[in-house]
Amino acid sequence: MAAPLPFRDINVHASPSQYAFSSPSSPSAPTLVVDRPSGDLRLNDGKLLGAKRVSSIAGILGIIKLRLDKYIVVITKAQPMGRLKGHMVYKVTATEFLPLRERPLNDPDEDTYLSLLKVLLKNGPLYFSYTIDLTNSFQRQAQADPAMPMWQRADDRFFWNRFIQSDLIQMRSGLGSRYGFRQSSGEQPGVDPFILPVMFGMLRITNTSIKGTPLTFILITRRSRFRAGTRYFSRGIDDEGHVSNFNETEQAIILNDNGSSRLGGYAGGDQMGGTKGPEPQILSYVQTRGSVPVSWAEINTLHYTPSLQIRGVESAAHAARLHFDEQLRLYGENYLVNLVNQKGREKKVKDAYEQMVKILLSTPKEGTEGDKISDEKFHVLESAGTRSKYDRVHYIYFDFHNETKGLKWHRAALLMEQLHQPVVAGGYFHGADMPGDTGKIEVRKQQNCVVRTNCMDCLDRTNVVQSMLGRFILSRMLIDLGLMREGESAEEDRAFEHLFRNVWADNADVVSKSYSGTGALKTDFTRTGNRTRQGALQDLNNSVTRYVKNNFMDGPRQDAFDLFLGTFVPEAEMGRIFVDRRPLAIQSIPYILAASIFFVFVGSFTRRDATAGVWPLRLLMILCFFVAVAAFRFIWTHGTLYVNWPKLNTPPWAIESYGDALSHVRKMPVLGQLVTVSKHERGKSDARVGFMEEGKKRIE
Repeated sequence: MAAPLPFRDINVHASPSQYAFSSPSSPSAPTLVVDRPSGDLRLNDGKLLGAKRVSSIAGILGIIKLRLDKYIVVITKAQPMGRLKGHMVYKVTATEFLPLRERPLNDPDEDTYLSLLKVLLKNGPLYFSYTIDLTNSFQRQAQADPAMPMWQRADDRFFWNRFIQSDLIQMRSGLGSRYGFRQSSGEQPGVDPFILPVMFGMLRITNTSIKGTPLTFILITRRSRFRAGTRYFSRGIDDEGHVSNFNETEQAIILNDNGSSRLGGYAGGDQMGGTKGPEPQILSYVQTRGSVPVSWAEINTLHYTPSLQIRGVESAAHAARLHFDEQLRLYGENYLVNLVNQKGREKKVKDAYEQMVKILLSTPKEGTEGDKISDEKFHVLESAGTRSKYDRVHYIYFDFHNETKGLKWHRAALLMEQLHQPVVAGGYFHGADMPGDTGKIEVRKQQNCVVRTNCMDCLDRTNVVQSMLGRFILSRMLIDLGLMREGESAEEDRAFEHLFRNVWADNADVVSKSYSGTGALKTDFTRTGNRTRQGALQDLNNSVTRYVKNNFMDGPRQDAFDLFLGTFVPEAEMGRIFVDRRPLAIQSIPYILAASIFFVFVGSFTRRDATAGVWPLRLLMILCFFVAVAAFRFIWTHGTLYVNWPKLNTPPWAIESYGDALSHVRKMPVLGQLVTVSKHERGKSDARVGFMEEGKKRIE
């Protein structure tokens, strides 16, 4: 028996004492009641009286407690994005926060928390479906138990609203609540339809054809909720084995897909097909990307290139084992493609990664291949035996920078030659609807290995390689189906190749905006197959924008991730967290710089009377010029004092760097006298003394 699906229509009734959520299309289903202002949850089987209908919503995103109040986050608008075998998929386009307190609160921190969350939900690409689980690949969906509610089948890594659904999940499970609910112990299956899993990432569904064969082309990227964050504030691996910027990208095609040719309407049921005619078939391939699994960080200093630290390889070995335990269990053999530079600052990351792989392998065996361009075109690390489960990890370094230097992007195909054998052997998922038993999939082939690609950010170079791999495996699928001959390629169909390139370039932009704040670099190559002057100018614009956002705007973005995902939970007794606690002398330097530049600029272009004295004004302008130079030099030298760091979970290395810069300022003969009297440093509050002390211990 199939589990009930999430409600696709929910009415909200509000009164001073409660919010009530009910589905008009399921009148026999119980009503979810949230008491105000306590937040207690209960199910009500009868009709509620005295509550006024406020609106109709697309779903409940979750319930979150901030400093002084608790809020129900609801989806008010959702845009249809297409159908997956008849199942409509939606993108969240508008949300609303329903406060439990009747009177609005006037608290600066509460307002800041709400602002952070609203900006995140407005900009974050969030997708959901009422009838198909978007958090799982098609292969995992085929292995799932349809009798389980959708939220229980969801992949915990990609169930992005899992934390703010905790109250409903705990109520349903009868485990109690973080904030309590008025309900007898025991499971409450009536809550299941109110729990709607949401995925963060990219999704594109396109009805197209390749060489005359009609099909549905699908690209889905799922971003992990673990160690999520922004470019320079989330790097490497944590103690639980989660890496930064981990994304699973699934490319799929569906043949005989009559159910996906319509946009509007409701799919109905939980079937994955069931139309008459040729059996619908789905073929999909999964690849992943994620930060290098060692402890490392890049520390913003306002310089274009941050300071890089390798903070631990051997100490991160346990975390790396946890990471690959999960990767091997979920995907099978792991081929780790590393694209960082072999020279310069990135060499530290390359060496640390290779050291970690050697720790994991029982009997590491390495080989290096060079050519006229690079002495280390490939560096391969594998195990000589199979004594450990980690011997199923294979490391391949490719000198992407040198091999493609001079716009020779076609040379990235050298990596595909290296990966050809394991990719073909690892296969892809192939399933078909079972005749007479709709809702079940006949699994004809499974993918048993994955290519895990990374560069420094897991963005630009990674995008180029992943799209190349996607093109190769797509051609392989069509050849195996007999729709193309051996040696043919899907890119020979120019119309489809144009679509393919643009979908993958859009995917690159979405992943990049989520992590770095801008679109991806090198997407002109992904879109056209060539590097162009316009693309180079766009890359320059993106690079400058990244610099500004990564130094001055990513702190609040990181705070929003931490707040929404539950890595930081506000408490009422916390002090004012968002107050700038830097010494006033430090805060004043940028204003002095701006005022000096303004005066020099105005003085240079102001017309003066012929009889007026010249030298007093010139001397003042010269003085302002030197003041501006001194202020700029101070800011540039002590850049970590002016980076907009995260304030909720300030990274330990940021605390260290900030403390070092402030200590240096305190030793200065003049300015040092103005900062020694400050009792607080930026980002400190009484509620977070323990965390700051941890940073001090790391320095010692």
